[in-house]
Amino acid sequence: MIRQAETAARPRIAFFDFSSCEGCQLQIVNLEEELLPLVGRVDIVQFREAMSEKSDDYDIAFVEGSITHKSEIPRIEAIRARAKVLVALGACAHLGGINALKNRFPMGRVRRVVYGESDHGVDTIPTRPISAVVAVDHVIPGCPIDKDEFLRVVTLLLLGRRVTLTDNPVCSECKLRENVCRFDLGEVCLGPVIRGGCKAICPTFGHACDGCRGFVDDPQVGAHAEVLRRHGLAPEDLLRHYTLFTENQVETNGGVHLRRKGTADE
Repeated sequence: MIRQAETAARPRIAFFDFSSCEGCQLQIVNLEEELLPLVGRVDIVQFREAMSEKSDDYDIAFVEGSITHKSEIPRIEAIRARAKVLVALGACAHLGGINALKNRFPMGRVRRVVYGESDHGVDTIPTRPISAVVAVDHVIPGCPIDKDEFLRVVTLLLLGRRVTLTDNPVCSECKLRENVCRFDLGEVCLGPVIRGGCKAICPTFGHACDGCRGFVDDPQVGAHAEVLRRHGLAPEDLLRHYTLFTENQVETNGGVHLRRKGTADE
């Protein structure tokens, strides 16, 4: 952890992007005036979304995006070597994100479908979260991240305090907001098994939870399937929904099993 009082200079922060849409970094820029108190306590030395200057001298690295190419591995390793603290920023860095859907198919097929005859030399590999390649100290989940959660995590890091995430499911926040249950509307929702902290933003604005924050520590998948049965929905749909964001997390759990297809070159 970085304790600001223990350093003569302000902590130096850098932002990096790998395979992603960079929407999580845009969320930080969208903080606007809320970002000013933080800027006064740190030195932001690299942030492509917001500044042209950059430095490789930093204490805390926020990394957005998943690892989907061989050439990205030495770059994330170099960032990890320089950073005292590395934070995975958003679903792609945390889980592999939507990018990991390609893991269901052989990489040779992925190259042909995406790049056609121009696939020669493309170093695509099965998508992995940052933690599968280097050690990650903290995670800010979501697609995109929650702005308030970002400010809370950074504040805790600067104070040298422990950073924790809630293990309550999205359902608990949905009930607090008195939302109509998406199951009652005939939809498949992952709220019962996905980590909260997002203020149940998707159900609140009319969309079922798709799981961008990853599973709680002990997801009750079997009970989740039973909820679907009670509402006349097909439990088989869980497999399709579970892997939109969490392909890298899915395993045999509660009687639901996803068998990944091979990922070797054809």
